[in-house]
Amino acid sequence: MGQAAAQPGPRQMPAVPPAALHPIRPPVGIAQPRRRHWLLLASFLALVVLPTVLWAWYLWARASDQYVSTVGFSVRKEQSVPSIDLLGGLSSFAGGGGGGASDTDILYEYIRSQDMVEKIDAELDLRTRFSRDWPHDFVFAFDPEGHVEDLTDYWQRQVKVLYDSSTALITLNVSAFSPEDAQQIAAAVFKQSSDKINELSAIAQEDATRLAKLELDKTRDELTVTRQAMTAFRMKSQIVDPEADLAGQMGVLSGLQAQLAEVLVAHDLLIENAQPTDHRVTQSQQKIDALRRLIDAERSKFGAEGQGPAGESYAQLMAEYEKLAVDREFAEGAYRTARIAYETALAEAQRQSRYLAAHIEPKVAQSSTEPNRTWLLLMVAGMLLAGWSILVLIYYSIRDRG
Repeated sequence: MGQAAAQPGPRQMPAVPPAALHPIRPPVGIAQPRRRHWLLLASFLALVVLPTVLWAWYLWARASDQYVSTVGFSVRKEQSVPSIDLLGGLSSFAGGGGGGASDTDILYEYIRSQDMVEKIDAELDLRTRFSRDWPHDFVFAFDPEGHVEDLTDYWQRQVKVLYDSSTALITLNVSAFSPEDAQQIAAAVFKQSSDKINELSAIAQEDATRLAKLELDKTRDELTVTRQAMTAFRMKSQIVDPEADLAGQMGVLSGLQAQLAEVLVAHDLLIENAQPTDHRVTQSQQKIDALRRLIDAERSKFGAEGQGPAGESYAQLMAEYEKLAVDREFAEGAYRTARIAYETALAEAQRQSRYLAAHIEPKVAQSSTEPNRTWLLLMVAGMLLAGWSILVLIYYSIRDRG
């Protein structure tokens, strides 16, 4: 056979270098800070770092140590019931009401008020005590040239009033530049608060006593009027005791009726033994008529048409007397009740119904606890950083929109 035909083999592709398939970009150059970056860094140093450093220097180099004295108290009330209250439960007239919570609310506002500041300043000279390190510590010390309103604002910063409404407890944290000043101010605040509670209690007791006294005077006047009306009735009727006089009149009538009965019996016996024309029969009949007229006259005094000592019938006199007697009895009962209420109010006023009880006595501090330099530094640094971040965000927001 001849030469075998050549078989076609697989087609081979020319080799392609990898660089031709994925072209390599030139390397990016090193980023260079631009002008806005330097401005941001400068603003960070000026607005955050530098104020923080200055604030730290001031806190540790110039801020004066302060000492805290704590006093805690609550309003207490007398719970005992006076013995006079057993007579009628009338101690409510004495004004013993008023919850301790409301008193504590009053004290909370009073301690923070300008009135309290003026009283403590007059007693302890707060301006001098709060401005000991002025102007060396011009941030935490008080400017002695400030007005009383400025002193009140500074007072509210130095005297922190913590009020627990659920337990009605007040706790004061008094800060000053010496332990003795803090302790003396805290003690003075407690004394003034106690005086205020006593004053409020005295005013309440005075109001209650005044109301009870007015009620007593009113009932006394009403009792006087009713007694005068009874006296006028007696003078008009010329009868001291209508009941006794009526009993006497009834006795007279009973006696006349008894005499009439005896005369009638004797007259009947006389008629049986004598003639009708006999003068004894005539005299007996005249006696009977006379007794009957007397009985009719006595009975007429009790009727509507009868004439009493002053021209009225006994029925009218008794009706008027009973009305006056009822009025007098009611007036006497009201007067006795008002007298008991007044005596109860006096008994309540003589004892202290509300007072302050201190559960934490003010002590002299052994070490300084204020200012809290670390916390103040972190707080100011955080605020500066937050403010700077907000300004940066605002800047980039405006820049992106432009």
